[in-house]
Amino acid sequence: MLAVDEVISQRLASDVPLVGQVSQYIIAAGGKRLRPVLLLLMCGALGYKGQNRLTMAAVVEFIHTATLLHDDVVDASTLRRGRPTANESFGNPASVLVGDFLYSRAFQMMVETNNMRVLATLAEATNVIAEGEVMQLMNMHNASLSPEAYLHVIESKTAKLFEASSRLAAILNDADAGTEQACATYGAALGTAFQLIDDVLDYAGDVATMGKNLGDDLREGKTTLPLIFAMQRANADDAALIRDAIEAGDVTQLDAISRIVKASGALDASMDFAKAQAERAVRALQPIPDGAYKAALLELPMLSLTRKN
Repeated sequence: MLAVDEVISQRLASDVPLVGQVSQYIIAAGGKRLRPVLLLLMCGALGYKGQNRLTMAAVVEFIHTATLLHDDVVDASTLRRGRPTANESFGNPASVLVGDFLYSRAFQMMVETNNMRVLATLAEATNVIAEGEVMQLMNMHNASLSPEAYLHVIESKTAKLFEASSRLAAILNDADAGTEQACATYGAALGTAFQLIDDVLDYAGDVATMGKNLGDDLREGKTTLPLIFAMQRANADDAALIRDAIEAGDVTQLDAISRIVKASGALDASMDFAKAQAERAVRALQPIPDGAYKAALLELPMLSLTRKN
C-alpha cells in the first residue's frame, strides 16, 4: 500500500495547480482504500507480483475517488471522512472537473498496461457505475422501491468496482476462466455486503466514528434497505411517517424514524442480507490457492460486517 500511495502521488501531478490541490485534498483524507487492498490481496493469492498490480490499485482508487467527488456534488453532501467534502471546500465546479481529471488519468494509466482485457473490464465497470448512479437518481424520493430494485442499484453503483478490482487480479495473472469468475464473484459479494453495512450504519452509527452525517440517505430521499424493511414491518402510522420523510427528504423526524427502524427489526433483517453476501464471498474463494493472502481474503467479508465506519 505504501508503494501504491507513491504511484498515486506521482500520477496526481498536473500543471494546473487546482487539479492537484483538490485531488490531494480528497486522496489525503485517507479512507479504507478497500478496493486497492482487495486487488493487492487477490494478486498475492494468485502469485502475481508485477508492477501492474500497483498501477491498477492506484487506478481503482482514482476511479473510486472520482465517483466520490461527483456523488458529493449530486447529493449536496457537506461531510466525508470526518471533514468538509471537496465541494464544500472548493465548490461544485472544481469538484466535478477534478473528478473528470481523475477518470481520464485512470484511463491513461490503464492504456500503459497494454492489456485489452484490463481496458474492457474497467470501461465496463465505469459505465455500469454511471448507470447505477442514474438509477439511484431516478429512485430518489420513491418510497415504494422494492428490496430487489434497491439491491440492483447497489450492485451497479458500489459492488461493480469491487468486482472489477478482484477480477483485474485474475486478468493480470492470466488466470483461467473459472478462477477469474471466482475472483469476480468474491468482489461483487464483498462490495454488496459493504454497502448494506453502510446502510445500517446510517441509522445505527455515530457521526464521530463514521466521519459523515447520520441521516444523509434520508435527507437525500434515498430509500435504503433498512427503510424498506421498516415500512414493511412497522404499523401503518409509523410506515406512513417513514414514507412521508422519504418523499419529502425530511430529517426533522430522524430520531423517531431511527427508533422505528431499530424497533421493527429492519436493521437485523438488513444485516442478514449482508451476512448472506459475506458468506457468498467466502464460498467463492474455494478455487483460490491456500496461504496467507487467501486467509486475509476469507477474513475480509466478516470484518466488513462488524465495522463501525
